[in-house]
Amino acid sequence: MTASPDPVADAPPVSDHVTNYDRQHLHTYTRLLDAAAQGGEWFEVASRVLGLDPGRDADHARRVYDAHLARAHWMAGRG
Repeated sequence: MTASPDPVADAPPVSDHVTNYDRQHLHTYTRLLDAAAQGGEWFEVASRVLGLDPGRDADHARRVYDAHLARAHWMAGRG
C-alpha cells in the first residue's frame, strides 16, 4: 500500500457538495474506508495511505487522518 500520488491537505474541504479535492482524492478516500473496515491502525494507514509521518508529529497525523476518514464516510454516504 503506497501513499496517494496527490498530497493531502491538513483537512479536506468542508462542503455539502463534492469538490475538485474530493474528486482528486477519491482513491485515497476509498483506501481509508477499506483500511478502517479491515481494522487498520490509524498510524499505519496515515503513513501508508496519506504519506504522513506519525512518529514525527502524531497529533497532526491523527487530525489529518480523522478529517479525511470523516470526509471519506461523507462521500460514501452522501457525496
